[in-house]
Amino acid sequence: MSTSTRFIPHGPLGMGGAPLGNLFARIPDEIAAAAIEAAWESDIRHFDTAPHYGAGLSEHRMGAVLRHHPRDEYTLSTKVGRMLDPVASVPEMDENFEGGLSFRRRLDYSYDGAMRSIEDSLQRLGLPRIDIVYIHDCAPDWLGPNWREQFDIAMKGAARALTKLREQGVIRAWGLGVNVVEPCLLTLQQADPDLFLVAGRYTLLDHAALPELLPECEKRDVHVVIGGPYNSGLLAGGSTFNYEAAPPDILARARAIGAACARHGVDLKAAALQFCAAHPAVAAVIPGPRTPEEVRQNAAAMTQPIPAALWAELKAARLLPEEAPTPES
Repeated sequence: MSTSTRFIPHGPLGMGGAPLGNLFARIPDEIAAAAIEAAWESDIRHFDTAPHYGAGLSEHRMGAVLRHHPRDEYTLSTKVGRMLDPVASVPEMDENFEGGLSFRRRLDYSYDGAMRSIEDSLQRLGLPRIDIVYIHDCAPDWLGPNWREQFDIAMKGAARALTKLREQGVIRAWGLGVNVVEPCLLTLQQADPDLFLVAGRYTLLDHAALPELLPECEKRDVHVVIGGPYNSGLLAGGSTFNYEAAPPDILARARAIGAACARHGVDLKAAALQFCAAHPAVAAVIPGPRTPEEVRQNAAAMTQPIPAALWAELKAARLLPEEAPTPES
């Protein structure tokens, strides 16, 4: 595919939909809907969801709101890799989602599975099309040490299906949605993805995507969407890193970064979002707000002025790599 024709998603700020699937805690329907409307009112035009999030609940909630807005005015992404099979009942907490819909997730990275998954997502969303489809969690953190077996199935199956749908104009772009870097590098070797959704691996605290993935994507004109810019909460005033209690060294670094931000009068969330967005390969940053107020805080943080002296201090203290792009550079 010619790089000049690659789809560019809306940015720089988007909305991640995992919390809208009741990640770790229930959100009332009316609060979820209000959060999506608050995103629209804040000029956010990039929305990401997945069948995994609440076993379809996030897709239902996003579609219910977004179908009342002009379809051509926003970017919508969802994912393939997990089919949803109806069951009579599910546990109250199922794969970290509380009070999800009555479906059991079944891993399926095949060609036919991807095609069926997209059809099902369109039904749940109630929308005529999806812009971006990610192959979801095809990586060792979810699949274990033998993850390459499923990855091979995905490259021969889902990736081929999504490439065909892109060529037909059914979708506009495809890639991986993962929490680790290695599967993205392998995909660049074996296929022609348009973009990657990488969660938590390019943040103020974690720079795993910086040395190899981001430069390679920039060279190939493959866009990157950054999920988890707060590393599951530690950079937003919480105490968790990658959804677990932050280890002492990471906690100490987060506190040092927060103290530097305070000295310069900068909200830590603003520094976290704007740092992610500064890399030229990054098309959008998509935190996952739970409430309208969190949406508005994210939107304000994305535009807060940040003095160059903050970035210089963080690099001098070796809290950021010297080569990391920052908003003023």
